Amino acid sequence: MDSQHTRRGALALGIGLAGALAGCLGASSGSSEPPGSSEPPGSSEPPESSASPTPSTTADDAAGPPAADRSPYMAYEASRLRDATVSGGVPKDGIPSIDEPSFLGTSAAALDDREIVFGVVRGDDVRAYPQRILVHHEIVNDRLDGVPVSVTYCPLTGTVLGFERGATTFGVSGTLVNSNLVMYDRATDSRWPQVLATAIEGSLEGRSLREFEVVWTTWGRWRRRHPDTEVLSEDTGYARNYGVDPYGSYTPTVRGYYDRESTMFDPLATDDRLGTKAVVVGARTAAGAAAVSMERLRARGVVDAGLGDDRIAFVHDAALDAGHAYRVPPGVTVESTTDAVRVDGERHAPDALPFERRHAVEAMWFAWAGFYPETTLDA
Repeated sequence: MDSQHTRRGALALGIGLAGALAGCLGASSGSSEPPGSSEPPGSSEPPESSASPTPSTTADDAAGPPAADRSPYMAYEASRLRDATVSGGVPKDGIPSIDEPSFLGTSAAALDDREIVFGVVRGDDVRAYPQRILVHHEIVNDRLDGVPVSVTYCPLTGTVLGFERGATTFGVSGTLVNSNLVMYDRATDSRWPQVLATAIEGSLEGRSLREFEVVWTTWGRWRRRHPDTEVLSEDTGYARNYGVDPYGSYTPTVRGYYDRESTMFDPLATDDRLGTKAVVVGARTAAGAAAVSMERLRARGVVDAGLGDDRIAFVHDAALDAGHAYRVPPGVTVESTTDAVRVDGERHAPDALPFERRHAVEAMWFAWAGFYPETTLDA
């Protein structure tokens, strides 16, 4: 597979291979055998029609995570997704979330500039979560700008998303759908596929989470943009070798899961418009889903997509090598320049356009196309 199509292969530090799988398919500490995979039941063909979830109203509402004001598009009924849910080979909480995170300043962070980090800015809080730590835990229950949140990462789908969690915390259920992490909240035990941000099982079925954007970038890029950032410490309370990624590496010189075309589990649907693990930046509205390949976005700077009556502009942030998404009014000109984005001729930073933000989700193509088989794609 061409290294341009793998997730930032040329940017990341090679970490090496391990015998045991962790992350979304993780093995608990001390295990040396990879858990077996099983095929999710159900057809790999797209559904005949889309379904819009209806938020639940139950006595668990106060204890569970807060609900989003609007639910994102879902292509499948919850029952279909439950039928397609499979074991990831570990029990519930077999991959332990980090519930009491600690942080370091930049001078104390022993990170190479090429290492992948997941960056968040909320209010006055600026934090980086190293991929090499989250690959062993998948969920960090944190507090940002005074708000309880969870930063979540699924290695099998290459997706990182942030959610408000309210008075509860999220944990790793040990199951997957479309190869994607299925979280559970510890207040109601409802089940939440990470990419969908919507419960498919439990008393909160149909409820969608409040999301916030998490940026996939490298330590050097993030540190230069945010020199006062805090960094998640390896002092997690768990004995893990954070220098080893059980899936391989994002560097093209080390082979592993990220580099191979094959997946460990069958996707909900297949789409050959891109390579299986090509990186896309996706956005969803109530009307549907749209995506652009990262390769295309890097080359163009700005890519427009139509979703029903909405116009979505994907914008490349060259300093972070990340994508943002905005809902843009008709008739407005959005153009990329060498160091900024111009809106009707006025200069703006790529992460600060004067429009409504849509949550940009970077993902492996097979995962995005599996969850959203009718997605538009600019490749």
